[in-house]
Amino acid sequence: MTIKILCLFLALCTYPLMAQNLTPEEQELYLLIDQYRKEKGLPSIPLSVSLTHVAQLHVKDLNENYISSNKCNAHSWSSKGNWTSCCYTSDHAQAKCMWKKPSELTKYKGYGYEIAYWNSNKARPFESLEGWKNSPGHNEVIINQGPWESEWNAIGIGLSGNYSVVWFGMEIDDN
Repeated sequence: MTIKILCLFLALCTYPLMAQNLTPEEQELYLLIDQYRKEKGLPSIPLSVSLTHVAQLHVKDLNENYISSNKCNAHSWSSKGNWTSCCYTSDHAQAKCMWKKPSELTKYKGYGYEIAYWNSNKARPFESLEGWKNSPGHNEVIINQGPWESEWNAIGIGLSGNYSVVWFGMEIDDN
């Protein structure tokens, strides 16, 4: 479904999407997540300037610097940027190094929680959402289930190259 059709269907393509500096693909991913949440009876999540900035930085870092290993997964951050590097392991022992990125990189006051998707050809909005919907842990984040039952009050989108990432936050973004 193209952005134009999705916008007409959802009646959501307004200035706030453009104000976030989202690419058309990022806009589409936001709209798809919003529609999926509505289907589940959940409210829209306001776009966050801060979390979008973090998402777009992380996608860039992943595309330029991430090397898949058995140790560090895609929630990791390289040492090649203006941030603290972070090796996020599958046991989640270093989860806080990821959660703190929004407050490290922006004025966002709370933790951020990321879902990430990789595609061998090119990240695409629909495929990314379908991948997350088919992954119980990622799906729980999107639809506030399991340990993620608190309401999301901020969302940021980054999609470029092979990666899609979405950041969720409980605090309202004052930006």
